[in-house]
Amino acid sequence: RVQVVESGGGSVQAGGSLKLSCQVSGFPASIYAVGWFRQAPGKDREAVAAIWTGDKSTFYADFVKGRATISQELTKDPVILQMNMVKPEDTAMYYCLADSTLSAWYGANPSPMKSWGQGTQVTVSS
Repeated sequence: RVQVVESGGGSVQAGGSLKLSCQVSGFPASIYAVGWFRQAPGKDREAVAAIWTGDKSTFYADFVKGRATISQELTKDPVILQMNMVKPEDTAMYYCLADSTLSAWYGANPSPMKSWGQGTQVTVSS
């Protein structure tokens, strides 16, 4: 059974930093994509960042480029999203996704192999 467990988040002031962690276990492939989506109240879900656990290639949404880093040391280690210079518009529920490709972050529907975490709230105050 696949498990996707997020940690981190919480409340942070604008201009500060936050770190989200996502631990995936039981995914039915040796390498896969792990990353984050977010959804603010009344808005559509949007892709944030992702990493391919094989060659560590990454995806970043334009709104986090230059102020976010997604990383993973070893294939079974947690995936870490470090966001700096956070803004009030970063306030959202952040969800971790494990999937068989990076396509979901580029706008495709997640694959049948997808597995979502429960989500963690990030609130940025001005």
